[in-house]
Amino acid sequence: MSVLVQPLRTPVAFFVFRRPETTRQVFDAISKARPAKLALIADGPRPDREGEAEACRQVREIITRVDWPCDVFQNFSVVNLGCRERMITGLNWVFSLVEEAIILEDDCLPDPSFFPFCQELLERYRDDDRIAYISGDYLVGQSLRPADSYYFSQIGGIWGWATWRSEWRRYDRQLNDWPKLREQHMLQQIFDEPKAVKLWTHIFDAMYDKKGPDTWDYQWLYTNLKNNSLTVVPSVNLVANIGFAQGATHTTEADSRFMLPAYTMKFPLKHPSSFTPSRSLDRRRIQDMLPQSKLQRIFKRVQSLFAHSSV
Repeated sequence: MSVLVQPLRTPVAFFVFRRPETTRQVFDAISKARPAKLALIADGPRPDREGEAEACRQVREIITRVDWPCDVFQNFSVVNLGCRERMITGLNWVFSLVEEAIILEDDCLPDPSFFPFCQELLERYRDDDRIAYISGDYLVGQSLRPADSYYFSQIGGIWGWATWRSEWRRYDRQLNDWPKLREQHMLQQIFDEPKAVKLWTHIFDAMYDKKGPDTWDYQWLYTNLKNNSLTVVPSVNLVANIGFAQGATHTTEADSRFMLPAYTMKFPLKHPSSFTPSRSLDRRRIQDMLPQSKLQRIFKRVQSLFAHSSV
């Protein structure tokens, strides 16, 4: 059965910055869902970037054109806070207003079925503290496909997601107990691949020492790993990342592993019979996260050259 269009009860939080074109596409998708509550969070322009103030102005003009019955809340920064600070302060503000929310950034374009998918599962797992959040991303590829509408993961994805105030309050921005948990070999108890342990140890070391990238999501993953929390991951990709471009903050280069289209979830949902995380799907996901070897990069380059020569 295809998704039924119904009023969206769940609040939506929309984070934007300086990209009018991607913002317009995502806002159009939100407007079709017609949420009853909409929280708008915008970062401010950097004074040394030519044209950025105008781009930020255009973005804010787009997202304030709300033409459906809706309670609108705005949190627009005058100064540039950066990715990490804007997301964290924005989410803190969102969850000071509402108990749960669907969260989108300006480069995360959802299929219409993403909204009822999140809404149904937020309601289903609202009082179950085993679940940290609902993801809209299925980035494992077409060859592996869960039998149910979704599966449980230990890593998930945040290109379109939803969670509750109670879970966000657990957020450990500083990774305060990382040294102790590293000594206790926490990651070795979770991941059975040494390369995965090495990858996340390196990342968490950098974030703890405040030498990591200007991001907030590694800390979110860390929070959920240390709390043994699970993420709901759909069996089809529900959100397309349309932000792989020079104007992006992090995804500045195209990567076919992650540039997947959004598909439609079928309803009614088929729920898993257990809460066991899928080790095989998580293992495949981690393999895609690991840096490509030099040989893989050369092979990819050769493939690209042959592809161009055949046009």
